[in-house]
Amino acid sequence: MRTAWIYAFLLLLFSCKEEKATNRLPFPDADTSNFTVSEAQGFKIEQQGDLTILEVNSPWPGAEKKYRYACIPQEKAAYISLNKDEYDAILLTPLTSLVVTSTTHIPSLEMLGEETTLVGFPNTNYVSSEKTRARIDAGRVKEVGQNEQLNTEILINLQPQALVGFAIDGTNKAYQSLQKAGIPVLYNGDWTEQTPLGRAEWIKFFSVLFQKETEADSIYESIKAEYERVKLLVMPTEARPTVLSGAMYKDVWYLPAGESYQATFSKDAAAQYLWADSKGTGSLSLSIENVLEKGAQADFWIAPGQFTSYTQLEEASVHYQKFKPFKDRKVYTFNTKTGATGGTLYYELGPNRPDIILKDLIKIMHPQILPEYQPFFFQPLAD
Repeated sequence: MRTAWIYAFLLLLFSCKEEKATNRLPFPDADTSNFTVSEAQGFKIEQQGDLTILEVNSPWPGAEKKYRYACIPQEKAAYISLNKDEYDAILLTPLTSLVVTSTTHIPSLEMLGEETTLVGFPNTNYVSSEKTRARIDAGRVKEVGQNEQLNTEILINLQPQALVGFAIDGTNKAYQSLQKAGIPVLYNGDWTEQTPLGRAEWIKFFSVLFQKETEADSIYESIKAEYERVKLLVMPTEARPTVLSGAMYKDVWYLPAGESYQATFSKDAAAQYLWADSKGTGSLSLSIENVLEKGAQADFWIAPGQFTSYTQLEEASVHYQKFKPFKDRKVYTFNTKTGATGGTLYYELGPNRPDIILKDLIKIMHPQILPEYQPFFFQPLAD
């Protein structure tokens, strides 16, 4: 439970003219003559004629090995000869069936229009998307166990053309068994990215599997343009409200480190994250005394762990009542928006749509910048 809670933190945080609140993208035409990766640091794409190579250099923090996957167009397979020893997997594209292992992978499939290729997923209750939940309920997406304890028998019977894996290290024995059975396993390290736009760019990883590079480039550029647009809108604002984050688990307060993905959101929303000067990209483990000393007078408390109401905070610890955001009722959570079976939508869709997260935070802390926008993920705690 503790591991899942800490991991949640790792996965954690239009103009002064009136504009309608919308999460849809305009998808402008994109120039893909030089399709490449610009913001993400964990993977790159290399074109060699008809061959496309995905290279994942950060499948998990501290990984020493780079993984190379060769993607060959189905119609060109007879004309391309490869040395199998040079690649960790060779795939014929476009794929027509696959299994993914993180909810963050599902929005990429849906944005590319490839959700029907999904045939299996571990812990299906965590899936929030109505579109994919409908396919799960109809039996078109099979439950395949848990990420670290995959049901290899079910997976081998499904015979997906690939499994896109998530891992905290390289010791998942189920992945090794699947590879021996002839099912290619591709590591996806979207969660190791240190910037919001870097994480969103992993849609390009999936696009290569479906020969949809043009679509992915257009989608990503739209997200990036919207993110940068609202960021520029708020930067001239003189006010820089202070931000507290996280909550206690047992006697330890976990909150994002100063170089983390979540801390970047506060900076880009023209706010002062109180631990911005700390080192690291993961989470900090602090005592309540340390957090009180620095954060008691914060202006806002963003993402207070699993809590969704002030009553829950009061019942969990009397210390929470000492914080100014608690007294001023300026605590905001993303945990109120869940799927039909309890999955948190923020963890699933948020990494793919940093533009929405940024607009939510700007609306909360600088409401005059986006007067007509209605926050999508973040909501005030209930009483």
